[in-house]
Amino acid sequence: MKPRVLVTRHVYPAAVAILQEHCVVDYKDTYDVMDAALLQKRLQHADGVVCQLTDPLTADVLAAAPKLRVISQIAVGHDNIDVATATARRIVVTNTPGVLTEATADLCWALLLATARRLPAAEQFLRAGKWQRWDVDLLCGSDVHGRTLGLVGFGRIGQAVARRARGFGMRVLYASRSAAAPEVEQELRAIRVPLDALLKESDFVSLHVPLRPETRHLIGVEQLCLMKRGAFLLNTARGPVVDEAALVAALEEGLIAGAGLDVFEAEPRVHPGLLELPNVVLLPHVGSAVTSVRALMCALAANDCVAVLTGERPKHPVNPQVLG
Repeated sequence: MKPRVLVTRHVYPAAVAILQEHCVVDYKDTYDVMDAALLQKRLQHADGVVCQLTDPLTADVLAAAPKLRVISQIAVGHDNIDVATATARRIVVTNTPGVLTEATADLCWALLLATARRLPAAEQFLRAGKWQRWDVDLLCGSDVHGRTLGLVGFGRIGQAVARRARGFGMRVLYASRSAAAPEVEQELRAIRVPLDALLKESDFVSLHVPLRPETRHLIGVEQLCLMKRGAFLLNTARGPVVDEAALVAALEEGLIAGAGLDVFEAEPRVHPGLLELPNVVLLPHVGSAVTSVRALMCALAANDCVAVLTGERPKHPVNPQVLG
């Protein structure tokens, strides 16, 4: 008998085709999000699930899925999944790292430039018919070339962002739990410093850490007070890494110059204070929103799900200890 797999929400068609070769697929092509109660009902007979960041795979939900063997997440982050409970129950959790590195790094740079050069405000100014003449100080922003970029986290995406900084002649600092290989530091001309030093010296602080207990509100009141008044904060990592209330206060009081955010603490809700500020660029979590990338993410999740259910080793296990 073929294993049964639940696909929680709309995915690219290739992923469904991959699953259907080996599994009975429970899939409704909808953008609606299942709540915990519906997930519990739909997972009762599932051997695997292909899920997204919007799906609350909590301990209670997993308790209602006695047959579940694999959770394949279409994302790098997995804080919507109780990985500890899954691991205790020998359920393999997989994600989709690597393929979205370059797209997310591109988006980070788009945010950096848009924030520094006030591009959304400039476009709105033009569209509103307010542009009547050239003025010497019209919509002036901040320099990017030759400034200091501080990267908090220096994994795949952080390094990809650093690589792009070379074209802008920037000084690159990074703060990370462990040092990068010497050849990587040399290639990227990146210098490892403590977080406090990075915050004090950087003109742009860009966040690239996973969401863990120790990184939740990593950037709060104390850290924002260390930053330069002319500095910008960028977050394309995970929303709860930043204390949004503290960020709003810092922006309102002029402690920092601006922010560019693609992720938020309580997505899709955005702190109302952020919506009112003119020096913030806000995006709806589109860091990897490139058609080819998203399609590949769906296919990777489907392939890893099939691998576990057919006795093969998945390529991207989050909890490899379950595999032995």
